[in-house]
Amino acid sequence: MTTATIRLHDVTIAYDRHPAVHHVSGAFEEGHLTAIVGPNGAGKSTLVKALVGELPLTGGSIDRGRLAQSDFGYLPQAAEIDRRFPLAVADLVMLGAWRETGAFGGATRRTAAKARAALSAVELDGFEKRPIATLSAGQFQRALFARLLMQNAQAIILDEPFTAIDGRTTAHLLEIVSRWGSEGRTVIAVLHDLDQVRTHFPQTLLLAREKVAWGPTESTLSVSYLHKARAMSESWDENASVCEEARWRS
Repeated sequence: MTTATIRLHDVTIAYDRHPAVHHVSGAFEEGHLTAIVGPNGAGKSTLVKALVGELPLTGGSIDRGRLAQSDFGYLPQAAEIDRRFPLAVADLVMLGAWRETGAFGGATRRTAAKARAALSAVELDGFEKRPIATLSAGQFQRALFARLLMQNAQAIILDEPFTAIDGRTTAHLLEIVSRWGSEGRTVIAVLHDLDQVRTHFPQTLLLAREKVAWGPTESTLSVSYLHKARAMSESWDENASVCEEARWRS
């Protein structure tokens, strides 16, 4: 039987006492590729930030099993990353080796070789000295994936990783995601493209601040569940108390 890597127990997350995620329970199974989908404002990014410890819980708990905080690799939305910092591509990628080099350690020949291999894996050979501010959106996302490759994390959490990048880059990065799955890593990705989800992610959590459905993608993305998610999102009371049980609970 598959061991649950990350288990949610009645998780609630609120901003200023108003719920962004409400009473969510379930498990992200070890070695599975799971998409998190739902309408805009459904709490998807809020939930993944809580998974990596960036947001506190208002209620419930998250059991990360045998995973330590350092076992997580996290890629936030591109809009949250400041590219104005004067950093070269190689330096950005080397940040993924912090567990190996330490906070103030220098690059060894081994880590430098790994960084070059990671850049090659994302087709950025020769970009080592390029400032990150000069990269296109797709090139920058490739560099961030190279940093994740350096990190060698067991659980990888991606928040809208394919937004505003070209189709060729998306296809290549999806190949890397699939490879992570074949290596037994747990991948959780916030996505909007349901065709991508159906093709590449066998498990899906459909969220509308509450859990609408969670399980095999084919059944989770049924027409009835998608309609329910939209209706829940449109009817949600932004001023609801965090302790209220949502009326849509099934």
